[in-house]
Amino acid sequence: MTTACDLCDSQGGALLFEGAGYRVVLVDDADYPGFCRVIWNAHVKEMSDLDGADRVTLMAAVWEVEAALRAVMQPEKINVASLGNMTPHVHWHVIPRYLDDAHFPSPVWAAAQRASAPLALEQRRAKLPALRSEIVRRFDALH
Repeated sequence: MTTACDLCDSQGGALLFEGAGYRVVLVDDADYPGFCRVIWNAHVKEMSDLDGADRVTLMAAVWEVEAALRAVMQPEKINVASLGNMTPHVHWHVIPRYLDDAHFPSPVWAAAQRASAPLALEQRRAKLPALRSEIVRRFDALH
């Protein structure tokens, strides 16, 4: 029996980089401008299903996205998570977090603590073109 997989059937966000093994996408999340995913291209359920070299390659990409987010978005913290409970396909969430975001200090999937300030969100969204450029620049330099 074949089951549908959102990350096999779609890019999973706005494509910023695609390599032989993985892709980097920007997620359209109104409350979290800069939310990125690093997605393994082949349908693999768990990190331990990848061979050692592929795990190293994928995690290096996650850390490169984190570095780009820190440089451009200047968040208080970066959350890096791989859950896969709803989409059992290896992917990593790389999420810039701020003291005033809707969920801080809880995870973005928890109940909101407050509404995000519209001006703060607007200022963060204004950085997205620079973030896209920085991620493309970094991954072009790697490949």
